[in-house]
Amino acid sequence: MAATPTPPQAPPKPTWDPRQPAPFPWLRPTIRIRLTLLYGGMFLIAGILLLSIIYLLAAQAMNVGGDLPFKITSGEVASSVCNLPERASPNEFNEAINECVNEQRQHALDSLLSRSLLALLGLAVIAFAFGYAMAGRVLSPLGRITRTARAVAGSDLSRRIELDGPDDELKELADTFDDMLERLERAFTAQQRFVGNASHELRTPLAINRTLLEVHLSDPNAPVELQQLGKTLLATNERSEQLVEGLLLLARSDNQIVERKPVDLAEVATQAVDQVHAEADAKGVRIHGERKPAVVQGNGVLLERIALNLLQNAVRYNVAEDGWVEVTTDVQHGQAVLVVTNTGPVVPAYEIDNLFEPFRRLRTERTGSDKGVGLGLSIARSVARAHGGHIYAQPREGGGLVMRVTLPI
Repeated sequence: MAATPTPPQAPPKPTWDPRQPAPFPWLRPTIRIRLTLLYGGMFLIAGILLLSIIYLLAAQAMNVGGDLPFKITSGEVASSVCNLPERASPNEFNEAINECVNEQRQHALDSLLSRSLLALLGLAVIAFAFGYAMAGRVLSPLGRITRTARAVAGSDLSRRIELDGPDDELKELADTFDDMLERLERAFTAQQRFVGNASHELRTPLAINRTLLEVHLSDPNAPVELQQLGKTLLATNERSEQLVEGLLLLARSDNQIVERKPVDLAEVATQAVDQVHAEADAKGVRIHGERKPAVVQGNGVLLERIALNLLQNAVRYNVAEDGWVEVTTDVQHGQAVLVVTNTGPVVPAYEIDNLFEPFRRLRTERTGSDKGVGLGLSIARSVARAHGGHIYAQPREGGGLVMRVTLPI
């Protein structure tokens, strides 16, 4: 029987956040640094080769270690540089002069080598500086592309690179990026238009249905069967309205928040607690926790939606007896933190990621639940991302969840 193939392993999650700046930017192996090292290294190698060739040619031309091209046969020779014997035979004079001249040749070569090395060192510094400047000039279009991409990441799809200059690879890349941004802007505009139209087209018939059902239920002479049917239809209509509102909010919250105001997470959490307090009392769930001031820049309505969705899930998916929910806010490590901890059923660690998917619930069907429409955590994650934050979930020991929201201050 053939063995079952091992399923492919998922790649490990990165342990660093690419959006955070590097602690030592000068140590990053950027393209500019690598081009600088390449230019400077090539110049240095070429300079060393040129210096070696010059040194060998000069040594060969000066004939270091060889005999003199002349010999002394008679007479006296005096020198202020060489230590020559006063009275000696011509052969002794020739040997002394030959040794002195070779020393002078070697001294000249050593002086040439030391001065050449100093000159090479100075030129290498100039070459590295010139290479760094030239690399910056050559890569400046990439910097412009990067800045435009960062602006686009902030939901400014109207930005364009519009790179001038020769028709090279960088200009081709910039033009391609501009074309992509134009298509993205058209798609984003169409999405916004669709959300606006859907908001009107979907809300209107649901509101009409709700009004008709409420008018029918207000009739005291209506039969009991019709009263019960009307209540069922009204509950279904209300759930459809919640679904539509959740979908529209999810579509809007996927974008960055443009208008930001100071919002205190403690106040937001308190408002959410007040809204779910009646439901918590009905289920016998106790809500407690210390909420310290934690002011962030963002949209108060959307941030309140995060706290409200987390609290509603914590109350609705709790234990039947002696349940509790702890809501805390604080500032930790330069970030505002909202933590919602609750008792409840045991949640496997492998099910955590599925909880944030739309219409997904823990071990339940996608539809048919009376506890919500399955968009609460998806909306909370989208709103947190729109504010530049993150939301994390982890199983609580003994059952339940610990939901942690971090937002930049």
